[in-house]
Amino acid sequence: MRAFFDMNEKQYKIIIAYDGTGYAGWIQQPNEPSIVQALHDAFENVFGKPIRLLGASKTDAGVHAMGQVAVFKTDLAIDPEKMKWAWNNALPESISIRSLEHDDLFYPHANVLRKTYHYDLFVSQPLPFVARYGFQPFGKVDWELFKQALQLFEGTHNFSAFYTGNDRDDTQRTIDEIQLEWKADLNMYRVVVVGKAFLRHMVRRMIGAALAVAQRDTVSLEDITKALHTGESNFALPTALAKGLMLYKIEYKK
Repeated sequence: MRAFFDMNEKQYKIIIAYDGTGYAGWIQQPNEPSIVQALHDAFENVFGKPIRLLGASKTDAGVHAMGQVAVFKTDLAIDPEKMKWAWNNALPESISIRSLEHDDLFYPHANVLRKTYHYDLFVSQPLPFVARYGFQPFGKVDWELFKQALQLFEGTHNFSAFYTGNDRDDTQRTIDEIQLEWKADLNMYRVVVVGKAFLRHMVRRMIGAALAVAQRDTVSLEDITKALHTGESNFALPTALAKGLMLYKIEYKK
């Protein structure tokens, strides 16, 4: 296997948008389609050379992105705009490279200022053009209570009860901002979550917990508060579906 960094190659930074429907997530999977594999295959088909992408965020199966960030290296002497055009033409319609630029100093995991995620919730049956990008809760939702539940996550907490897995020793994270916005043109609410770093399924677990509070008499705001304080998982606090989640953008310190 060749080293990721080769002194004879130039590094490029790309920003990618994708519809995560039908993909097993960002990272490569043994026997399932992934965003990275599709990008790798398209590049090699066009330019006849392999690359290895290093992404900023490992989005899960079914999760979408507007602003995923990644880097790769190649020794091809091609204008970046021409490279982007040719690469995009070989990609499936579900994936699009929004920008491609030469940058030898950028590293996608360093100097992250904040990541912004969107989660869309339809209040009635959505149009077929947007249905795969949001979730319509079944039954009545107390949206004011939902908003109150979301606000409990703001600040620095131990999120061990709100992520999937047991591979992290440090489960303390900070939510800088969480807002509930009404989008009248699509008849939906959008949850905007901003923070520097997130755990696996963390945003979806937060949304699911807030919905449980807003829909079930048996789940309360105190259940979320207790889970944040104790770190103990509560099976009454479910995980929201992946299709409503989008990695909207990643911002870096200048």
